[in-house]
Amino acid sequence: MKKSLNSTELLEFQPNRYPFLMIDYVTKFSPGKFAEGYKNFTNNEWFFPIHFKGNPNVPGALQLEAMAQMLTIAITTLPGLKGKVTHALEHNVKFKKEIKPGDKLVLKTKVLKWNRGICDGTAQGFVNKKLVCEANMKITIPEILEKFLPKK
Repeated sequence: MKKSLNSTELLEFQPNRYPFLMIDYVTKFSPGKFAEGYKNFTNNEWFFPIHFKGNPNVPGALQLEAMAQMLTIAITTLPGLKGKVTHALEHNVKFKKEIKPGDKLVLKTKVLKWNRGICDGTAQGFVNKKLVCEANMKITIPEILEKFLPKK
């Protein structure tokens, strides 16, 4: 079984598309356990001219989104979940260093718990092997979660 996903293959498991797809390649994964990969930030990213003029860097919200998208891969590679949409429920994130044009953000995510459509997980982002961002996250696949909610 293949344990990496190139830029085309990951689209089967990640519903986001340009300009909001924040991962380029999944280097390794184990369904329901973890996913790792990266995003290369080039000078022509749509947000660099406005964030910020003279000091371009990756917005924190997009760093968080990249971590959430990689955690999504760890869940949507489980049997029967390919391409399912996920939503954020909760996150606690720390930003430690700016990410600049030309940087490669290496993402490492881990599933701590998966139950009834809710995933508790962690994520870390590294540039040049230095931790630049990290998060504790809770994401859901609403289609599954709704089956367990009280009827209205």
